[in-house]
Amino acid sequence: MRKVIAAINMSLDGFCDHNSVVADDEIHAHYTSLLSEADTILYGRITYQLMEYWRPFLTKPSGNRSMDEFAHAMDRISKIVFSRTLNNVDWSSARLAHRNMLDEVMALKQLSGKDILVGSPSLIVALTNCDLIDEYQICIHPVIVGGGLPLFMNLNQRIVLKHLKTKTFNGGALLIYYKPESREQN
Repeated sequence: MRKVIAAINMSLDGFCDHNSVVADDEIHAHYTSLLSEADTILYGRITYQLMEYWRPFLTKPSGNRSMDEFAHAMDRISKIVFSRTLNNVDWSSARLAHRNMLDEVMALKQLSGKDILVGSPSLIVALTNCDLIDEYQICIHPVIVGGGLPLFMNLNQRIVLKHLKTKTFNGGALLIYYKPESREQN
């Protein structure tokens, strides 16, 4: 069965804000590789619209190899967008979810294919609450932002994680891999 992997960047003080973290060439290369190891990524509307930033790089490359390769990997991966406000998406590799989140993810897990990534904080929390995250890949950047959207807000139970490994980037970011070990009811 396919794994559901929560992959996200956050500040040292636990906030998710892609505009506050510094993604250097090494981090772009890492996420390009991660996208190639999966065939689907799940987004909420806000993160999907944020990721549309990469679309212009397809026709007008930046000249930065790692960014341009990331843009192409982002373009290739199938994107499923969960939104109550969008009526359509025009990125050829994206579609709006046809079912509710739980049904959509359960159906995806049953299909053959590569891993399924989750890249939106709200979806990570919702899927964590449904016990559907198989692995967490949390990239902690060496920046303190002092406020914003906390990643694990509104969890309905305590979850004990098992550390799998840690990757250290030259720029100081740490990518920590975890899997759920046990869940405890509050």
